[in-house]
Amino acid sequence: MQHRVQEMMRLMASKIGAISFALSESEIEKFIGEIMGAQRIYVMGAGRSGLVAKAFAMRLMHLGFQAYVVGETITPALRKGDLMVIFSGSGRTKTVADIAETAKDIGARISLITSNPDSRIGMIADTVVIIEHHRDEVKDDAAEFEIRQMLGDHKSFAPLGTLFETAAMVFADAIISRLMEITQCDEKTLEGRHTNIE
Repeated sequence: MQHRVQEMMRLMASKIGAISFALSESEIEKFIGEIMGAQRIYVMGAGRSGLVAKAFAMRLMHLGFQAYVVGETITPALRKGDLMVIFSGSGRTKTVADIAETAKDIGARISLITSNPDSRIGMIADTVVIIEHHRDEVKDDAAEFEIRQMLGDHKSFAPLGTLFETAAMVFADAIISRLMEITQCDEKTLEGRHTNIE
């Protein structure tokens, strides 16, 4: 059975709406507190979650925060007290978890956006925001993100059986809107920090 693209979009929107109602207000407030109290903010994720992280870092920069993407060549050394924001649905992608543990050893604070708080990264995170989603079950716990990207089961209506990244992007944009209110930053100020050499 085939569905119209518009129907698929409406279904995804309804799923994201349901996810928004399940978000914890206390988790969100703690996450915002971490951002507001950070000297510098580092963001990271793998695959599509990494793209969400980059978009979030860009918006933080537009708001005037010192924000960096982990892995970029111009990203400075992490220091004690810096904040690392990680987008990871599983919370156990090996490459991301390894970096998170290194950051924790250095003394950084960790904020995790995930659907799996009882994960390797979740265990060391200072704050966790749980975004519920319906990822197809991965029977082999050792299976990592990179393998799922190549061999994922496409049974759900959303690619790779997950809406996590889409919901995480909407959540990240909503956080930016809230931060605009807190910092009293308007669109004109944002435009002044937007790139002008493209």
